[in-house]
Amino acid sequence: MSSHSSSKPLKLVPTMASLQSSFLLPSSSCSSRRTIAPAAIHDPKLPNLRISVPTLPNTSTPSLNVIEQLCLNQPINVQSPFTSHLHHILDAVADRVEMHNDLHLQRDNWNSLLLNSINMITLTASAMAAAAPAVGALGAPLLGLKLSSTLLFSAATGMLVVVNKIQPSQLAEEQRSAARLFKQLQSQIETLITVGAPTQRDVDSAMEKVLALDKAYPLPLLGGMLEKFPKTLEPASWWPNSSHSYESKTENENAQFDGNQRQDSNGWSDELEAEMREVVEVIKTKDAQDYARLGNLVLKVHKSLAISGPLLTGIAALGSAFVGDWSSGGMVVAAAAGSLAAAVNALEHGGQIGMVFEMYRSVAGLLWLMEESVRGTLEETDWEKRENGEVFERKVALKLGRSLAQLRQLASKSTAARTEGICVDEFASKLF
Repeated sequence: MSSHSSSKPLKLVPTMASLQSSFLLPSSSCSSRRTIAPAAIHDPKLPNLRISVPTLPNTSTPSLNVIEQLCLNQPINVQSPFTSHLHHILDAVADRVEMHNDLHLQRDNWNSLLLNSINMITLTASAMAAAAPAVGALGAPLLGLKLSSTLLFSAATGMLVVVNKIQPSQLAEEQRSAARLFKQLQSQIETLITVGAPTQRDVDSAMEKVLALDKAYPLPLLGGMLEKFPKTLEPASWWPNSSHSYESKTENENAQFDGNQRQDSNGWSDELEAEMREVVEVIKTKDAQDYARLGNLVLKVHKSLAISGPLLTGIAALGSAFVGDWSSGGMVVAAAAGSLAAAVNALEHGGQIGMVFEMYRSVAGLLWLMEESVRGTLEETDWEKRENGEVFERKVALKLGRSLAQLRQLASKSTAARTEGICVDEFASKLF
């Protein structure tokens, strides 16, 4: 036991005094001893430096958006100062689309309602005039039937004069065409705002197109209505005025080249120019002339029907005033003229002859616009300032309802026909 106890290591427990002396702390019990104060530790004094940070400019929200787009690798949309002008024009165009659509529906309703009303009045008056002799044979007075029939025929005559003057079906077609053209302009402006950098020239061009459409298809019914019965068919013109006129234009598409072959540039070549000139020649000699001929034919039929309707109802009104017994010819005249007037009215307004004439006028205007578009492009001698030739060729082909191969084939046929001194036997357009 003693051996084991002697082998254990001794644990030295430090006293409080030893700790105080080791750390050189003064002891309260030994006041006479000399105390050693701990050394004071001071931080080194650094020089007072003032660093001036440059003040960043107060950036606006668009600049912050540009930075965010750069950080996110997004395309930067830098708006042209003329974009706001185009937005205002775009709002006006959208408003006009709605107005022309509303007027189209209204005037189409006029056509159907007035057609049915006038025919009902005319047929009722004809039936009364035809029944008058039978009523007279029974001994009943004829004054009531004669007066009613005459008044109804007179009312139908007055209504037909007004309806044939304004031509509701033609008015509806005008507003339909205006709405379609304003939608095209709306799409063009939207595309320009989205993918392009508009300039002052773009703003002025858009404004001129809006005003030209307003003039071509007026909204008011009285005072600004288009002439419904012109002497000859005049193509509709809904684009800004140019230096060319429809009646007297000098054709430059037959101009010969100077013999200097130019290098292909901007999609253009001498072969493509010759192809466009031949296409314009076919449009002018075939399509435009054919539509002018058919349009004038429809115009003649239109005038004849517009005059015949009121004339027949007027004759029926006079005949109904002399309705008497079976031997009287007034009954025959009134019944026959009234029935014919109803048939003429149904053919004119039910068949919408005015709408057909307006359709020919619009198509003739479209062909004229294509002629001017191609001619104006070819008159620009600097190929770099033109629209890309391949894109322009495709646009012309689409407007004519042809493929590129068919368009080139048409130009080849036209060239061969001109060489032989004959006219090509094919129309340029396959759409209308």
